[in-house]
Amino acid sequence: MILKEKKVAIIGAGPVGLTMAILLQQKGIDVSVYERDKDPQARIWGGTLDLHKDSGQKVMKKAGLLESYYAMAKPMGMTITDEKGKILLTKQVTPENQYDNPEINRNDLRKVLLNTLKQGTVIWDSRCKELEIRDEKWHLRFENETLAIADFVIVANGGMSKIRKYVTDTVAENTGTFIIQGDVPQPEINCPEFFRLCNGNRLMAAYKGNLLVTNPDNKSALTYGVIFKKPENWGDDYNGLNFQDQDSIRTFLLERFMDWNEHYKQLFRSTSSFWGLPTRILSLDKPWKKDRPLPITLIGDAAHLMPPFAGEGVNTGLMDALILADNLTEGKFENLADAINDYEKQMFIYANEAQLASVRNEIEMHQPHFTFEKFIR
Repeated sequence: MILKEKKVAIIGAGPVGLTMAILLQQKGIDVSVYERDKDPQARIWGGTLDLHKDSGQKVMKKAGLLESYYAMAKPMGMTITDEKGKILLTKQVTPENQYDNPEINRNDLRKVLLNTLKQGTVIWDSRCKELEIRDEKWHLRFENETLAIADFVIVANGGMSKIRKYVTDTVAENTGTFIIQGDVPQPEINCPEFFRLCNGNRLMAAYKGNLLVTNPDNKSALTYGVIFKKPENWGDDYNGLNFQDQDSIRTFLLERFMDWNEHYKQLFRSTSSFWGLPTRILSLDKPWKKDRPLPITLIGDAAHLMPPFAGEGVNTGLMDALILADNLTEGKFENLADAINDYEKQMFIYANEAQLASVRNEIEMHQPHFTFEKFIR
């Protein structure tokens, strides 16, 4: 085996990094995961994830975790409404579609993955700030002044990775869309009318350039995203939006949604926390560096960050983990360089296709008369 007696370091304990570690560890590989979060209880903000049958679920099955995913995930229907709160279209959960792409809370998915790894595999509170080469080994330096040594580094620490520079000089670029995400605890109490409008389904609505995507059941909270094209007069400070001042964000949203039904305004008034997220993409147009002095590669968002408008981000990243793990452990290649090179060739093709699908959806969503109907047909 090409990784025999070699140490693998994975930077980042997101779904992709942890799944990569599981697939390697199940083959007896010595692997450690270094994560910036202080501990496994750190809350991961953001909406739920849905793993697709032909990608993410395929990887879960390979890792022996598909049933665990189904047990923790929630099949959800979809409802499309207009700005007045009128229901335009509904797709309900059926026995035939319940396992197509059920939604799972990000912390619940992390728990499933962590419980599969050997204790001590993840080293917490370890934000990697740089890599050095000494004695033909990678030396990882962390902000807490600790060190680690590895033969092979897999970078899985997200779309804004600063370690990516060892593989590519490409930087993530804004696509022109801005998302404001919000959380409402106990929505059945705090925004009851809007919660009833959802009726247990994900809810989507679009009107005059403002798009709303909602999940009413994200581990006892309602999570949503307001999506809009960044106005041309906005600067790098996003027109001064201050996400430390929750009231100012609430006022901003109420003004954008002034023509919408009161149910939607109730949603913003009851929101306990907001986050701002410009959408970015990491182009795969340029080839990666060939002259890497020691084995290193990228997976997940660190490799191919894309807008979240096709649901392909995490699913594409999980396919990275599956293909790379197979190349490293199934005896297909005589050396590590060939295994990495083959993975990257495949990834550039399918990840580019996923990025294109995401970008196409993003462009369509900003058309004047866009509706969400195509998303549930």
